[in-house]
Amino acid sequence: MKTYIFPGQGSQYVGMGKPLFAEFPAYVEQASDLLGYSICELCLADPNKQLNHTQFTQPALYVVSALAFLQQQKQQGAADYLAGHSLGEYAALFAAGAISFETGLKLVQKRGELMSKAASGAMAAVLNVSEFDLNKALTENNLNTIDIANLNAPDQIVISGLAEGINRSQACIEQLGGRFIKLNTSGAFHSRYMTPAQTEFAEFIQGFEFNTLQTPVIANVTAQPYHHADIAQHLIAQITQPVQWTKSVEYLLSQGDMDFVELGPKKVLTKLVQTIEKQFVKPLQQSTVKTPSNNQVGVTPQQQIAHWNNTYPVGTEVLIKGQTTPYKTRTQATLQFGHRPTLYLHGFGGYFHLTDLRPAQQHARIPATA
Repeated sequence: MKTYIFPGQGSQYVGMGKPLFAEFPAYVEQASDLLGYSICELCLADPNKQLNHTQFTQPALYVVSALAFLQQQKQQGAADYLAGHSLGEYAALFAAGAISFETGLKLVQKRGELMSKAASGAMAAVLNVSEFDLNKALTENNLNTIDIANLNAPDQIVISGLAEGINRSQACIEQLGGRFIKLNTSGAFHSRYMTPAQTEFAEFIQGFEFNTLQTPVIANVTAQPYHHADIAQHLIAQITQPVQWTKSVEYLLSQGDMDFVELGPKKVLTKLVQTIEKQFVKPLQQSTVKTPSNNQVGVTPQQQIAHWNNTYPVGTEVLIKGQTTPYKTRTQATLQFGHRPTLYLHGFGGYFHLTDLRPAQQHARIPATA
């Protein structure tokens, strides 16, 4: 199986799209007429230094990604699934037939304008810190002006919020052994501070209708395939909600043998997918069952759940990865998002992935009942 993936803001560079503009002149002309400026000049020369400004970045990336899909479709045909990171989701919806090229461009033009006008803020990439540890550190240090913006990979999270809070978070993140990288953004994207932009965009999008999806598209906000009725609501929610990229890729990997093809400038998403894939496959390789011939084979998430529930009863004390305090389980292991083996613990609202937990002590296997 094959998934086409489309990048978001940050992948732009001067010179992007040159061969595509030559191959699809009618689309380029349509884009320039609609935008009111030359998309070629913006992407290839950027004489006014506007390409990195959100209101120009978003239409430019959408056009290049959409044309990259048209080229790929001519050469390699359709994909089984589609996904885009933040802004890239619009190119994915275009590729799925849910929106026309023109509709997508109108939407991202408005989205870019509104997001560029939103209250100023800051963003930072956090490397080598888990989501659980990051949330705990933010809470303990009263950094309540910060939201999680992107869950890009198990070891890469982006935070978003007021500049003062983002700057203060650096110390506690580095104390956890993580890397803190301030991002060059003009606003606190994918956070509560985008609510004014979200409100205006919700009004704007009401004037559009969407076509039936011809190919499944994985939504950023749910990490699940879009339903036709939810397209507008997901695009509205996406402005303030975190990008669930890790879960989205995990969902796609759970569908079977999957190849990912990134369409658009650079290969940022390709590297993230490779990181997620390693983390996704590794637990399955480590969790093994013995066959009658005594060979060991990798197990599925369903088998992991069955093994856990048959071995450890509810109330088992477990240790969270990297911690020494035991907590008791309050549920049996269950499957989330169709592929994530998870557990709920006393004292926590959210779930934990089975691979992030281990029993505090070994328990005897529960006898099977008739």
